[in-house]
Order: sequence, then C-alpha cells, then structure tokens
Amino acid sequence: WIWLGDNIYADTDDMAVLQKKYDKQNATKEYADFKNDLEMIGVWDDHDYGVNDGDGTFSAKQGSRDLALDFLGVPADAEVRSREGMYQSYSYTFEGMVVRVILLDGRYFRDPIKRINKVYQADPDGDILGAAQWSWLEQELAKKEDLLIIGTGVQIIPDEHRFEKWALFPKSQKRLFDLLEAETTKDVILLSGDRHIGEVSKLPLSSKVVYEVTSSGLTHGYRGVNKETNRYRIGTLTQKLNYGLIQISKDKSIELKLCELGRRRHVEVEL
Repeated sequence: WIWLGDNIYADTDDMAVLQKKYDKQNATKEYADFKNDLEMIGVWDDHDYGVNDGDGTFSAKQGSRDLALDFLGVPADAEVRSREGMYQSYSYTFEGMVVRVILLDGRYFRDPIKRINKVYQADPDGDILGAAQWSWLEQELAKKEDLLIIGTGVQIIPDEHRFEKWALFPKSQKRLFDLLEAETTKDVILLSGDRHIGEVSKLPLSSKVVYEVTSSGLTHGYRGVNKETNRYRIGTLTQKLNYGLIQISKDKSIELKLCELGRRRHVEVEL
C-alpha cells in the first residue's frame, strides 16, 4: 500500500495536535487490521504536512516530518531520517521483475506559489524538489530495475485544472520529464493523489509512453469537477471513491487499474 499524502487532515503547526490525529487514525480497528495485512510505505502532501498548499516556508516541517515517518513505521535508522525532507525509495521483486518505488517530497523544499485573485500563478523559475532531492533522484534513476514507479502528492502530467500541480512549476516539470525520457530501458508509472477524483493520464515521450494514475480518495470525493478537461486523460474521470492498482503477471506484463469502490474496475491500461 502506498500512501500519497493527505493521509490524515492535520492542518496544524502544533505537534501535539498532529500526534493525536495520527494516534486516532492508528487506533481505528479497520485501519489497524489493514496495516497488519500488508506492507505500507508512503509520503505526505499538504494536509498531513501541516498547512493547506504548504511549501518550504512552513516552520514546523521538521517535527511534522518525524511524526509522519513514525506513522508509516519507518525505522529509526532508516536513511531518510538522517536528512531533511521525506523522500524515499524502495526496491521489490515481483515475478522476477525488479521494481523500484520512488516517493518524492513535493512540500518540504518547494517554493511558494503566488496567487492573484485567489488564482494560482505559474512560476517559470520556481522549484519543487530542491537541490539535494534532485541530486538524490538522479542517483536513484541511475540504478537498474525493470519498472520504475514514482509517487508524489500532486498531479505531474495534467496541466489544465486550476488546482495545485507540477505544471505550476514548468522548469521542474520539464526537468522531471527530461530525466524520465532518458530512461530508455525502463517502463515508468507515475502515481498521484490530492484531487479527490480518479483518472489516468498518458504522456507520450520520444523514448516511451508514461502513464499517471491519480487515485483519491477512499473516504470522500469531490463532486465539482465532472466536466474538468485533461488533454492527457484516457478513459473517464471518476468522482466515486476509488483506489489504484498495479498488477504484475508471471509473463512480466503490467496492468494499471483505477478501481471504484463497489465496482470491479474503472480504467485499465496494459503496458
């Protein structure tokens, strides 16, 4: 299970309040049973970071980071705890296929976003990841695997909606796409959340096609975007409760599924 942020709604710089909210989530029987049944990894987004649409100026980000890692059960001696930020990577082997999961921190180092009349303004020179995380990401991408999965809070490919997105930082978005384009031997899947909707986006690059599965949420959705456009979308947008699923078969084929609760499946893509 991969958390992609807004794992709880904290919106606080008081670490005692934040801890109580994590404790409440962990004390929920259904969640405790769920956590015991599978491995759980993840990264944060704004509401568990501590402030709506939060960025690197948040004063309590170090303490919040530590509590988020505690919530996810990250060991005290894990590499991520020895540096700033929450970015991590994990390696797995499924059916003989080596899979690397990279979780990017889009909050701790991110430049602020300006608003004019409450509308986000793109920052042509703004950065999302920060120098240290970019350097780490380039090192991670140089490692050998068959499938690369990159998860982060806000959407990476879609660029038409009015909410937070990587497209508000075009320099960072292009830098990431350039890095992915250089990975000619690997399949790449992007994962995102944040939107309270579900959709699959498809981005053709010169060396490969990159898919992004946006899935959120399991407990509540957003009804105001049923006509939202996304030129990269394949299939349809869902406003129902949903989750994403990646299935790897013995023949090393990969299926992406965006599943609505109460229905078997919504959108399927086979790589």
